[in-house]
Amino acid sequence: MLYVAVRAARKAGDLIARSFDERSDLKIREKKDRDFVTEIDQKAENLILNEIRRHYPDHGIVAEESKRVNPKASIQWYIDPLDGTTNFIHGYPHFAVSISAWRDGKPFLAVVHDPIKDETFEAQRGNGAFLNRRRLRVAEAGQVGHAIFASGLPPYRRSTHMDSFMKRMDACMREAEGYRRGGSAALDLAYVAAGRLDAYWEAGLCAWDIAAGILLVQEAGGIVTDLEGAAVDVEKGDVLCANGTLHQKFVSLLKV
Repeated sequence: MLYVAVRAARKAGDLIARSFDERSDLKIREKKDRDFVTEIDQKAENLILNEIRRHYPDHGIVAEESKRVNPKASIQWYIDPLDGTTNFIHGYPHFAVSISAWRDGKPFLAVVHDPIKDETFEAQRGNGAFLNRRRLRVAEAGQVGHAIFASGLPPYRRSTHMDSFMKRMDACMREAEGYRRGGSAALDLAYVAAGRLDAYWEAGLCAWDIAAGILLVQEAGGIVTDLEGAAVDVEKGDVLCANGTLHQKFVSLLKV
């Protein structure tokens, strides 16, 4: 199954990379406030869906641009064909294809592919996490003051969401060494797994944004929960990840 997921991600990534320099001809639609989709998102998703359905027609599928398929199947695929569409539209070369398979509510396979850097992050439960076949480990920073963390703006800018976000951001920025805003949740999680970021938190994401990254971090030795330190709910979309030492410190910082 991992081979199928990697092949699907790389096929979609090749399409995205070829289209990146031809964005002036893109057809762009705003699905809702500040949430955009392009024809490339849809074409990339179709490539992935065709690959998965050809091998696993009875599996469930949760994809960003399509209706949910076989919701009662024990195996569910979470697919984001282009995580970081806004970056793609603006010519900012930081986005990824994200594919994950979950069995009975738990992740067991994950692929995040960056088509511009040609980096493929992959993991299988119990077998570790890898970047282009090199094993990954989360960073070892033990103090928030030595940590670089990432987060993202709330998807909906209503006052209640922004107030909570600003309080959390203020607490973290007063303590941490640095902050990064990448614009792709899948890559933020992959970067924690690779030790490039020490921690990442965000609220209100979609399941397909984080389903693959959760397993990558876990298999790289990190801890993944919701913002309060409870078990992460992929459908709710609140996520916090870091190494075991930093994780508890960020849980405390994020209390609002």
